[in-house]
Amino acid sequence: MFSGTSFLQFWLTDRTRDAFLASLPKEDLLSMRLVCFDFSVQTAPLLFSDVDIEFRSSTFTRPARMAALERIGHHIKTLSFRIPHSPATFLPPLLDPITGEEQTFVYSPQVHAAQSPGCRLSNPKYGTWEMTELLTKQYPPLFHAATNVPSFIRAISTMTNLAHLKISCDGQVSAHRYRRSVVDYALISLRIAIEQGPLKALDTLSLLPIHPGATFYLSPNMGFGASPASRKRWTQIRKLTIHMDSFPCEPGMPTDHLKLLHSYLQGFPKLTKFAFRWRGAKGPCPLSLPTEPCLVSPFSTPAPQACRNRSSAPLKPLKFPSLRYMELENAVLDASQVSVFILDHRRTLREFDFEHTLLRTGSWDEALAPLTRISGSDRWKKQQQEVMDVPLILSPVGLEPKEIRKVIWEEERRKDKLKNFRAYRNLQRASIKTKPLLWCNPEHMKRLLRTSVFSWR
Repeated sequence: MFSGTSFLQFWLTDRTRDAFLASLPKEDLLSMRLVCFDFSVQTAPLLFSDVDIEFRSSTFTRPARMAALERIGHHIKTLSFRIPHSPATFLPPLLDPITGEEQTFVYSPQVHAAQSPGCRLSNPKYGTWEMTELLTKQYPPLFHAATNVPSFIRAISTMTNLAHLKISCDGQVSAHRYRRSVVDYALISLRIAIEQGPLKALDTLSLLPIHPGATFYLSPNMGFGASPASRKRWTQIRKLTIHMDSFPCEPGMPTDHLKLLHSYLQGFPKLTKFAFRWRGAKGPCPLSLPTEPCLVSPFSTPAPQACRNRSSAPLKPLKFPSLRYMELENAVLDASQVSVFILDHRRTLREFDFEHTLLRTGSWDEALAPLTRISGSDRWKKQQQEVMDVPLILSPVGLEPKEIRKVIWEEERRKDKLKNFRAYRNLQRASIKTKPLLWCNPEHMKRLLRTSVFSWR
């Protein structure tokens, strides 16, 4: 058992203490936090740096939970906000209780809480008192919690050191893509809270995964409750990752979700890393939507559920002046789109990855041709090729097991000889370079003899 003095010396040294705490599992940190006040203070930043929240009706309204969040909120650096689509998030049509007719609800977020919620003289939460009463009776408590914007603002404002925001809303049914659910209202409240909170360190956003319509409710350009200052917060984002559910984009199919995605990406002008993946069927490249055939085709018609009075103006090309890394997965695009993307970002782009990506027209040599123009040669092709010695057995049929083992042994022996030959050549090259330095340089020999144990005067 070591003495108290040596333990204090270890514990009061920041580097040793932090290294020790970082190596402990979370279960031990939880137990250690209950020992004393100082242990609680030192373990809290590690325990609460990554917080996972699944939204429920009492997530941001329970007083005890909000009081605890105010104590530990400044330790949170990564927030995972999850609200999956489920039967509890489905919203049925609003019906008049007397006539049975469907009522239209126009939502306008109430950012500031009413001073006297029980007073009839205060502003109603949903526009009119009749609509507020109708929504209170017909919609579940989860909907009212999702539209409680002040509770979102209060919770997010405690996370002053938040650097990474993860949003997950999985499980949407394809038939509900044009229906608004509780998930969409929660995304509106979360976006407003992010824009109004003191989040100076926020630089990473991950949408893993989201439904196609989520970009409309997260967009600071035309979203509900957006203001001219809404974009300022999202311009801080340097790293963006999106996993989106795929959507049919054939000629004649609705393309509203692609236009919303294009408008949403315009709100991140300072991106240095961008990763995008289609979940399910392959989709178009989100960075080349202005040249996508389904968007420029004059025969594209809106779906019955989509808005008929849509703008037919062409989309503006996307360009990120600081983009250094790009990853695209499960997509289909043209070789010309790849080459244009490389040329537009040639001054900043350092690495790009096309995973499970198919070319609709052209070849990869045509798509990557700008690399030859930029570098001035085809040397980059040789650097990207991976060479591996693989033993080849054409047909083991008719061979005895002993003969098969002999073939494999001879192949492995050949590989060993090749490896030894390469090592010998490398050693020979090194000896040629070091020979003049060791034996053919008189000054070096003089210094060697002068510093030797058997040196003479």
